[in-house]
Amino acid sequence: MQTKNRLLPLYLFVLVGMLASACQPKLSIPETLVAPTTKPSLTATEKVEKIPLVVFAAGSLIIPFAEIETAFEAKYPEIDVLAEYHGSIQVMRHVTELHEPIDIVATADAALVPMLMYATTNPDTGQPYADWFIRFAGNKLALAYTPGSLYAQELTSENWPEILSRTDVRYGLPDPRFDAAGYRAMMAFALHENSIQQYDLFKAMYKGQFSFPVTIFREEGHALIRIPEILETKSDAHILIRGASVFLIALMESSDLDYAFEYESVVKQHGLEMLELPSEVNLGTEKMRDFYKNVEVRMDFQRFSTVDPHFIAEPIEYAITIPDSSPNPEAAELFIQFLLGEEGKAIMSKNYHLLLESFPANGFENMPTALQIISHPEE
Repeated sequence: MQTKNRLLPLYLFVLVGMLASACQPKLSIPETLVAPTTKPSLTATEKVEKIPLVVFAAGSLIIPFAEIETAFEAKYPEIDVLAEYHGSIQVMRHVTELHEPIDIVATADAALVPMLMYATTNPDTGQPYADWFIRFAGNKLALAYTPGSLYAQELTSENWPEILSRTDVRYGLPDPRFDAAGYRAMMAFALHENSIQQYDLFKAMYKGQFSFPVTIFREEGHALIRIPEILETKSDAHILIRGASVFLIALMESSDLDYAFEYESVVKQHGLEMLELPSEVNLGTEKMRDFYKNVEVRMDFQRFSTVDPHFIAEPIEYAITIPDSSPNPEAAELFIQFLLGEEGKAIMSKNYHLLLESFPANGFENMPTALQIISHPEE
C-alpha cells in the first residue's frame, strides 16, 4: 500500500514536495504530499492483485484521509488506496491538464469542480471530466501562529492586518494560483476592510512584496483582487509563498515563519496557536454569504485561458467527485460511501473536521445511483 505510515512528521512531506519540479513553461507544478511507504516485499505466493484507487485531495484533508484510508482498506482489503495531496486547483490540473488516471477528486472549494472539470472535456470520451459533485464538509479560515511568533502577545482580532504587514514579520502565503487557501487569505484582508470600512489594509500588506504586483480595485462596495500570471516575491519581501497551505505548517513549527492563514481543522490537528477570525472574515458562516460575495479574486493567468478563473468569496465548502476518466469508478463509489457513512464521519470528527449533516449534490441526476441514495439534490 502506497500511503501507509501517513502520520509521519509533516516535514518529510514538505521535503519530498519541495524537490518536485514541473516541465511546463513559466510555471512550476507545486509541492506534492505523498506519504512514504515501508511495505515489506511479498513472496511470490503472497502477492495478490489489488484494485488501485487513486485519490487526489486538498492538502487540508491529509490527516483525516490517512486514517480513512486505513479503515477503508481494512474493510475492503481487495482495494489499495493511493493518495496524493495538493492545493485544490492543482488537484484539478492533474485531471484536466495532465490527464492522469485519477479515481477521486476532493477539493476544499466546491466551486472549482464546475469551473475546471465541468468546463473541460475528456479527449478520450468527449464528455466533461465531471458533471456532478457532492458537498461534504465546511471549514473556517483562521490565523495560525506559535508562542514564538513575533508580536504574538499583541495579536487581536482587530489588529492582525497591521501586525502581519510589519516588515520584520514572516508571513506565509499559499500560492493562490494553486491553492484555495491562498486566494481566501487575500480575501480575508478585503473582507476585514469591508467590515471596518477601512480600505488601506490590503495595500499595506501586499504593496511592494511581489515582482509583479497583486492589485485590489474597489467600486461601489465591491472589491476585485487581481493575481498576476507570474507570482514571485521580491528578495526583500517578508512574505514566503508555498504551493499549498499545509506546506507552511512545518515552517511554523521550526520557527521559520510567524503567521499563516490556515483552516481551523488543520491548526487544531497540528496543535498550533490560533486566532479565531470574526464571522465577517472567516468564510465559515452561512448567514454572511451576502456579505462575503462583495469580494472577488481573478487570475491573470494563461494556464486558465480556456476558463474564466474568478473566485467569489463564499462560505467554505468541500466537494468530492469521480472524474469521467476514473479507471475504477466502482471502487471510488465505495470510498465515497465510506467517507460519508458513520465510520468516515467519526474519523473526520476526531480530526476536528466535521462533515455536513446532509450532503447536497450538484448534478444529482448524473450521479451513480449508490451515491444518490446518500445525498440529495442541492437547492
